[in-house]
Amino acid sequence: MTIWDTIQDWMSKTGMSALEFLAKILLAVIVYFVISKITGKVCDNLRKNMQRFHVEPSAAGFLVSLVRYFVLAFTIITIILKLDLVKESSITALLASAGVAVSLALQGGLSNLAGGMLILFLKPFKAGDYIISSSDQVEGTVKKIEMYYTTIVTGDNQVIKIPNSNLTNHTITNVTAMDKRRLEIKIAVSGESDLLKVKKLFLELVDEEPRFLKDQREFFVDELDGRAVIAGFHAWTKSSDYSKLRWDMLERIKIRMDEEGIRMADNELGVHLRE
Repeated sequence: MTIWDTIQDWMSKTGMSALEFLAKILLAVIVYFVISKITGKVCDNLRKNMQRFHVEPSAAGFLVSLVRYFVLAFTIITIILKLDLVKESSITALLASAGVAVSLALQGGLSNLAGGMLILFLKPFKAGDYIISSSDQVEGTVKKIEMYYTTIVTGDNQVIKIPNSNLTNHTITNVTAMDKRRLEIKIAVSGESDLLKVKKLFLELVDEEPRFLKDQREFFVDELDGRAVIAGFHAWTKSSDYSKLRWDMLERIKIRMDEEGIRMADNELGVHLRE
């Protein structure tokens, strides 16, 4: 049976003439065209309002696309029902079956999609932040946030894509969320060392470093041992300077300790023999 035979059979059942059929088809095309144009303008206004309220571009694009496709799909289904091409019960059963099939097939994908939406709206981190993922044992700078995956670049320039569900279901450390961080360095010096001399050396190194924020420093003794003293300092710096500053300070501390004759604690094991 050809398509024309099918149309004629349908027209005979509905009692509709060819002219009436063509008129309905033309009306359906006009309605679809008008609604698509109106939907386009509404989506453009929606996108502009989201930009005005600084909504994440990825989230704005997703929502605009969702609204557009939902309206157009609803329009097509309504037109089909008005033309009596398919019964309402058939469309309802078809949509229900398709929904179940898609949900089962994309179970993991849907969880990632939901995770992406949570990240985009709750903003635990954003592009450019340095994060640590406890579930994946990965850390790096966020390059982009997509609907299913978040892309980060590690310190050795590896590009890693993490499923969004992993990020929303586990602990995430946003290292650069705050403007400043407290740098803490602890050194085990020999128990015979002059503690006041160690304190003076540490504080002088902090004062000489311009990347430290002023008047936010503190020397402390963390632990006392018969052979060692664990001494250190706290000082605040910008989050962007943290890693490089820590490496530089460790190098300077070692050099200055050697110059001042301050020995580090020996990691040695004493064994006493008895007859």
